[in-house]
Amino acid sequence: MDHPTLRPRCGCIDIHTHVVPRDFPAYLGSRIGVPWPSMAQAQPCHRHVMISGKVYRTVPEQSWDTVLRRDDMDRIEVDRHVLSPMPELLSYWLAPDDGAVLSRYLNETLAQMVADAPARFSALGAVPLQDVDLATRELDHAMHVLKLSGVEIGSNVNGTAIGDPRFEPFFAAAEAWGAAVFVHPLRPTGMDRLVGPSSLEQVVAFPGEIGLAAASLITGGTLARHPRLRIAMSHGGGSIQALVPRLQFAWEATQALRDAIELAPKTAARMMFYDNLLYDAAPIRALIEMVGETQVMVGTDYPFAIMDREPARRLLSLELSEEATEFLRWRNAARWLAYDAV
Repeated sequence: MDHPTLRPRCGCIDIHTHVVPRDFPAYLGSRIGVPWPSMAQAQPCHRHVMISGKVYRTVPEQSWDTVLRRDDMDRIEVDRHVLSPMPELLSYWLAPDDGAVLSRYLNETLAQMVADAPARFSALGAVPLQDVDLATRELDHAMHVLKLSGVEIGSNVNGTAIGDPRFEPFFAAAEAWGAAVFVHPLRPTGMDRLVGPSSLEQVVAFPGEIGLAAASLITGGTLARHPRLRIAMSHGGGSIQALVPRLQFAWEATQALRDAIELAPKTAARMMFYDNLLYDAAPIRALIEMVGETQVMVGTDYPFAIMDREPARRLLSLELSEEATEFLRWRNAARWLAYDAV
C-alpha cells in the first residue's frame, strides 16, 4: 500500500496508544446474550465501556476525541500516535460473523480519526482472528480500502497462542501485504494465581502473557517462515528478556530443539520490534542490549491509567547516543510502519 512521507518535527512516534469509540452500533445479529460492547455516560469527560451489562472500564474522552489527543501529544513532545483498539474490543469470543461486524466498525472509526489529522495519526485495525479466513479478508479491507497501516492482534485467541500453525495464512498475508502487526496481551493466562485486586491483571499478568506470545512465534517457526513480517511486541516484550537466554542455551545444548526450531532464539528475537513500555531505564537498556537499538520504539499505553506520561523524558533517561536516541524516538517506528521516512 502507499504511505505518506513521515518527517517528525522534534518529538516521538508513540506506537502504543488506544482508541475506544464514543459509541457502538446496536447489536443486529440473531444470537441471544452476546457480549456486545456499548457505551454509557459516566462522570464528566468520561464514559463507561459496558460489556454484558457490566462496566468493563471507564475511559476518558481522549479515547475518541482527536483534538484533545493532539493537545496532549503537543504537551509531551509526541508528533504521531499509532492508534489501536482497546484490546478487549478485539472480541475473539464473539461468533466470527459478529466479530467481523465489530472489527469493521472499529476499523472505520480508526480510519476517520486518521483522516481528521493524517499528519499526526496512523492506525492499526482489528480482525476477527477467531476465523482466519475472515481475519485475512478484514486485513485486506483495512489496508487496501481503509489505508490503515496494519492491525493489532491479541497475544492469544481464546487460549491458543498466536504462534500456533492455524494462524499461518494470516501471517503470510500480513507479510505479503506489508502490514505492521502489533501484539497486545489479552485475557492473560495465570489470572487464577493473582493475589490482590483485579487491576493487577495489567501490572502482573501482562508481562508473562506477552512473553509467551513472543516465544510462541519463535518456537512455532512463524518468524522463520516469514522473515519479512514486521511484528511488534507491546509492554517491552514482557518476560521475553528472561526467556530468550534460556531458549538459546537449551537450543544450543539439545539436538531435539535445534531440529524443532529452525532459527536460533536470539536471532529470532532480534527480528521482532518492541515498545519500550517497561517504566524504568534499566530494563529498557537491557532490552536494547538483547534485541538491538534498531528494534525498540516508544510506547506509552495512552490514554489509560498505567500509561507512561513522559515518553520524551524517558528516552533522555536512557543516556543513549544521539543516533540510538533517534532510532528509538521515531526511525524504528517509521521502518516498522513502512513509511518512506527521511
